[in-house]
Amino acid sequence: MTFSRALRQRSRTSWDLICGHPFVQAIGDGTLSVSRFRYFMRQDYLFLIEYARVLAMAAGKAPDLTSMTSFAALLSETLNSEMALHRSMCGDYGITARQLALTRPAGATARYTQFLVDVATNGGIEEICAALLPCQWSYDEIGRSLAGSRLARPGSFHRRWINGYNSPEYRAVTEWLVGFVDRIGPHARPSTQSRMHELFEESCRHELRFWESAWRLGRA
Repeated sequence: MTFSRALRQRSRTSWDLICGHPFVQAIGDGTLSVSRFRYFMRQDYLFLIEYARVLAMAAGKAPDLTSMTSFAALLSETLNSEMALHRSMCGDYGITARQLALTRPAGATARYTQFLVDVATNGGIEEICAALLPCQWSYDEIGRSLAGSRLARPGSFHRRWINGYNSPEYRAVTEWLVGFVDRIGPHARPSTQSRMHELFEESCRHELRFWESAWRLGRA
């Protein structure tokens, strides 16, 4: 079993709850309300800003030029493709650039981003990757699993969101990050490996709370 698969296996309960969350399933079957989607997009936009900061710190702590370049590519994908998708879809559903800028983070959003920033500030590259991986990997898996849904209509925000996370570009950076964890994880000290498992699980719990917060419109 690869190191990344071992991380997922030990956090299987949280992982399954993320991928099977009612919010995720409602995207797939086309029943998610516009109000929930608008709330989610505004909070996710704030999340991506901090996620990008963490990727920049990861690039600075990368062990070699090749991995530094790959983290920079992941940063670029987040700042450009992913955030452009957010701005475009927000605009289409009545959320202006000013409204995005004035959005306040919900509790789940603030706790998740603070966790990631703290890990990036105080941890090594192994810890950073373990904390980053659940978000990148779960969105990739969700995008793939929902891609075959015939209930999310073409042109709907449900289908557009699914297509955004089922793209070759997103898949490529996900596969790189998974592979990077598989390369560095087995060579880390036992104490660092244990810490990576803890951080992966904690990140999964934050990810789950983020979906739940969006489902409950911030009342989670």
